[in-house]
Amino acid sequence: MSIIRINPIARWSDVTVFNNTAYFVEVADNPGEEVEGQVRQILAQTEQRLASVGSSKRNLLSATIYFTDRKWIPAINTLWEEWLPEGCAPVRAAVKAEMVDPCYLVEFSFIAAITD
Repeated sequence: MSIIRINPIARWSDVTVFNNTAYFVEVADNPGEEVEGQVRQILAQTEQRLASVGSSKRNLLSATIYFTDRKWIPAINTLWEEWLPEGCAPVRAAVKAEMVDPCYLVEFSFIAAITD
């Protein structure tokens, strides 16, 4: 079985697909917004990314959320819970971390099943 790398560059690929599973990371396209705006962007981008590989948020298996300030946890959780379909929450970890680029306040890492 082959590995598919979508839009690979020297440091990363937009998505890596193996064995009907997609792996990808999202940050806000416009990091100039506050955390709520960045999360909304990321969730919208995630839907597009999932659709591009034949998946959806209902097929998320795992999510890791990296954020720079604990005070944003309630806002992140509210937006996350509103975005997910009922009964479809993946396993999830939330990690306070320092981002390499301080413009980014939050980053999501996903694993999703690709179903026929």
